[in-house]
Amino acid sequence: MPVLKIDNIVKRFHDKTAVNGASFEVRKGSIFGLLGPNGAGKTTLIRIITSILKADEGVVYLNGEKLNEFHPTQIGYMPEERGLYKKMKVGEQLLYLAQLRGMSYKNAKKAIIEWMTKFEMQDWWNKKIEELSKGMQQKVQFIVTVVHNPKLIILDEPFTGLDPVNTELIRKEIIKLSENGVTIIFSTHRMEQVEEICEDIVLVNEGKVILDGKVESIKEQFKDNKYKVEFTGDIQDDLLKSLEVKDKDGSSFVFKLNKEQTSNDLLRLLLENKVEVKSFNEILPTLNDIFIRLVTEK
Repeated sequence: MPVLKIDNIVKRFHDKTAVNGASFEVRKGSIFGLLGPNGAGKTTLIRIITSILKADEGVVYLNGEKLNEFHPTQIGYMPEERGLYKKMKVGEQLLYLAQLRGMSYKNAKKAIIEWMTKFEMQDWWNKKIEELSKGMQQKVQFIVTVVHNPKLIILDEPFTGLDPVNTELIRKEIIKLSENGVTIIFSTHRMEQVEEICEDIVLVNEGKVILDGKVESIKEQFKDNKYKVEFTGDIQDDLLKSLEVKDKDGSSFVFKLNKEQTSNDLLRLLLENKVEVKSFNEILPTLNDIFIRLVTEK
């Protein structure tokens, strides 16, 4: 059973359809990428999942149950725009928000201290949010999101404002949460981050799901028969006439094969030309390549 199931969700705002029949499932313990260009419907979907908005049509299931008023306590949501009270002190704000999620004062304080210690934030307890840098505020927002031990965590651009050290710190915690059975929905415009940590993705455009599946399977699906070969020796002109060269740099060539040609055919042709192959790699498209291709093609 998936942790989250989105079943034919539709959401309209006056004459605009923000989400148009979206359906997908999120596996337990997975890190799931929710992707799409600006205005695609991602934020509307997130707000429906978190019960901020109600769908006009369709059903959201959490752990096999239709979404109800008790489910928000099982969800942690980190919005792209920080939802912190700037005049409140860090400690009292974390305590207040944790208790809103159903934690007792005692359990909330214990969990908050553990997270603050993990992030080396012990000295921030009495600082006001407005006194913190954007990166420090982001770490506070992350603790707000995870402190009540939610089963589903939704992270919208979680690395905004973080330096490389703190980005790596948060990334490791996301992976650790996933390994402990927590399901993560990760929404970002940074495709390299998605490739690094997400196992499954869904791509939304104009309110519709246009791509859904495992990252590696999707990259295989969109590959276009390109190979990068590094070698020593001279390639004969006859060989180059029988192959499409997409790029070259000294003894490094990128070949694009036709539908009838295989990687074995290419390797055989190279060896017949008596060049010494140093490396031979298939080039898979990046998620960024696939993203641009799908959202721009008509």
